[in-house]
Amino acid sequence: MSSLIKHKTLASDIWFSPDNLHVLLTDGRQLTVPLNWFPRLAQASRTALNHWRLIGGGSGIHWPELDEDLSIEGLLKGQ
Repeated sequence: MSSLIKHKTLASDIWFSPDNLHVLLTDGRQLTVPLNWFPRLAQASRTALNHWRLIGGGSGIHWPELDEDLSIEGLLKGQ
């Protein structure tokens, strides 16, 4: 029997550089993904990009103006 305990990976903050979305995870890791993976985000204004909120206790990110949701699990899997 495995004694390994799985912990849910959650986001604690996000920010943007010109071409990337950066996600700070609660375990201290930082995830960076290209904005061009997500056409709605890539075409959005900086104002719309910066109007986001964490959902599900940090399991996802929601942009109300863009009607876009990303899951942290999906980002980690490259989806």
